[in-house]
Amino acid sequence: MIVLQLWDGIKNLDSADENLGHLSLKPTRRRRNDIKKLRRLAARDDIDLWFEDECHFQQHGSRCVMWVPPEDSDPVVLHAPTRKCIGTFGAVRVHDGRFVARKECKFDATTFLSFLKQLLRHRRRDKLMLVVLDNARWHHANMLKPWLKEHRFVLRLDFLPPYSPELNSIERVWKLTRTLCTHNRYFPTLEELVEVVFHQFDLWQNPDGVLRRLCAIT
Repeated sequence: MIVLQLWDGIKNLDSADENLGHLSLKPTRRRRNDIKKLRRLAARDDIDLWFEDECHFQQHGSRCVMWVPPEDSDPVVLHAPTRKCIGTFGAVRVHDGRFVARKECKFDATTFLSFLKQLLRHRRRDKLMLVVLDNARWHHANMLKPWLKEHRFVLRLDFLPPYSPELNSIERVWKLTRTLCTHNRYFPTLEELVEVVFHQFDLWQNPDGVLRRLCAIT
């Protein structure tokens, strides 16, 4: 077995041998137990714990709260007349808030594998990189299996229970990015949106205290 699902029990990951494939592990329905297990994983010194997800940022931004002069009874808010967007793979390490992102035109097994290869370069030395993620179909693609098997001693995937985005810490990063970059902002071109969003991502490439606190497992 190449991909581990650890929600029903964690058994000596550092042994990292083929016998792990025989474990019968199933998602638990109780979120409290899931959080407890995530805390135990985050506390282990031999695991480099990351949360991964994909996100779209729309060119038309998001209109939230604005100030309008009282004499303006019919305010006009500029809005890009398009549904263009950018797709982004992202992963955050809960240990220190380091963030890794990659822009892609679409999400599929090929682009996901490219992102995993990029992410693996950020693994902490002598630790098993454990990537927590949802059950998107490209995360389970058969074409990933040879590469995952080859790198099983340094990187493994751990799938969240279905319909549980609240357990994925990187969702908070997406929300913060929108607050900082796209709320109440007009982007005349898609290129300007890319520049603003990835400028923010560049600021998070190094360990970041804000993301570390934001993504803490509580």
